[in-house]
Amino acid sequence: MTRPEGSDGSGRPQQAARLVAAGLGQSMDLRRWKVFLGVRSRLGTRRVREGFVPVLTAAVTAGVAYFVSHELLGHELPMFAPIAAWIVLGHSQDRQLRRTAELGAGVTIGVWLGEVFVQVFGTGAVQIAVVLLLAALAARFIDRGPLLTTQAGVQSVVIVAMPTTMVTDGALGRWSDALVGAALGLLVTALVPADVVGRSRALARTALDQLATMLATLARGLRAGDPQVAADALTMGRASQPSLDAWSSAMRSAREMVRVNPVVRGERTTVAELSRAAVLADRAMRNARVVARRAVVAVEEEGPAPDVAGHVETLAVAMGSLAAAVGRGDPPDHARALLQEVAAALAPEAYAEGWRRQTLVSLLRSLAVDALEITGMSHGEATGELAEDS
Repeated sequence: MTRPEGSDGSGRPQQAARLVAAGLGQSMDLRRWKVFLGVRSRLGTRRVREGFVPVLTAAVTAGVAYFVSHELLGHELPMFAPIAAWIVLGHSQDRQLRRTAELGAGVTIGVWLGEVFVQVFGTGAVQIAVVLLLAALAARFIDRGPLLTTQAGVQSVVIVAMPTTMVTDGALGRWSDALVGAALGLLVTALVPADVVGRSRALARTALDQLATMLATLARGLRAGDPQVAADALTMGRASQPSLDAWSSAMRSAREMVRVNPVVRGERTTVAELSRAAVLADRAMRNARVVARRAVVAVEEEGPAPDVAGHVETLAVAMGSLAAAVGRGDPPDHARALLQEVAAALAPEAYAEGWRRQTLVSLLRSLAVDALEITGMSHGEATGELAEDS
């Protein structure tokens, strides 16, 4: 007679195994989430700290814009002056002049068109649809920037939809308020001194430190033969993308600043070097993620790989040294020496007995080249440091 599974000793071991497997799976997922949330929490705290000054600058500029429109121009309710200033400056340190100009133009065009339209045609659903169409087309005619088009449409809708009882300063009062706010925002962006190099170096150090930490974790997983630790490294790599994006965005802003702001114009060479490093670091992190994904499978199927782990450990130490050098503006001699050492040892043919390890070593070669280029080498010089294929 067939008994239901689990009704005696023969079914219980299978049921217990499934429960243990389910519990391990949940534990692994929880661990990954803890690693991910820990990284995100640190990044959030850093964003708050870094965003304090730009938010304060935008808030003060908005207050000044209100004062100018209310006290100097005599407008009774100059709400669009601080709104325009806040929209133009935003809350980020990466204030790019083109983006600021697009936002300012979008706000003023939208408000002006809305003012004219509401005086002629009044308000209503049809008027909102028509003014939105006209504002967007006018913005597209002036420039292809999406920010300009978006702000022009939004502000025109706000004007047309606003109750007529709020119009207290004449037909063009709100437009002149928007012009004041946008102009002040543009002036702050172009002329207020910005520590383009210091902030860029700080962001570079953060991003490169995260790459070093991710590689160190991956090395532990490879040495111990623990696929979960290797998976943790992959999670760290994915969670670090905001830092790389912040660095790239800061470099775009810095390149504009050194072109238009006479105070920081002498930093052009340094900004160019850091911009190149940002691109290479992003490429290096993407390569590191690929290595981590392959490492998880390799460890699961072939067990520990202490020889490959040694290469990854050296790369991790080199990236940590490189992060410190770039952050301080020092020559990366120590990092370059370590990278040259590991690049010369990355010979895939030495791992013929395990094709998965051979693949890992091949991928590490690309990562080593990226890192060597960050130290200032050309691509040809960096590839020349690799072990020759037999």
